[in-house]
Amino acid sequence: MVAATKNRNTPTRAGHRRGHPAAAGVLCLAGTIAVMNASGYAEPASTTTDLITLGVFSAELDNAAGGDGDQVAEIERGFFQFANDDSDPVARTQIGTPCYLVDNQTVAATDGSGTRSPAGIVDDVDDQGVWVLLDPTA
Repeated sequence: MVAATKNRNTPTRAGHRRGHPAAAGVLCLAGTIAVMNASGYAEPASTTTDLITLGVFSAELDNAAGGDGDQVAEIERGFFQFANDDSDPVARTQIGTPCYLVDNQTVAATDGSGTRSPAGIVDDVDDQGVWVLLDPTA
């Protein structure tokens, strides 16, 4: 293809919400951490490796009786507050560095000796929890 020589209407994706095919047999709860599994389907976050954090589920989705891709989960990217793991807490000194998935609403300071996937980048830590940037493209 050659370089454009006139204005063009370039397709764009506005906003920070995307649809993502859901994994088989999952219940996705609104406001909890959404990840992509090794097969490319969205599911709730858990303590395991090889997950890619997508954002948070915007709405509840019940695909418990469905197969891979039978339903599409709406997922939002951005800054969100999650619980700080009691046994491996994220500290303020970790702002700007990765934190790691413990479950669908909890993050930790370390990868748990190689047992946890990255959640996102720590934005802030306060008495209520950890603010994390969840964006797979960041």
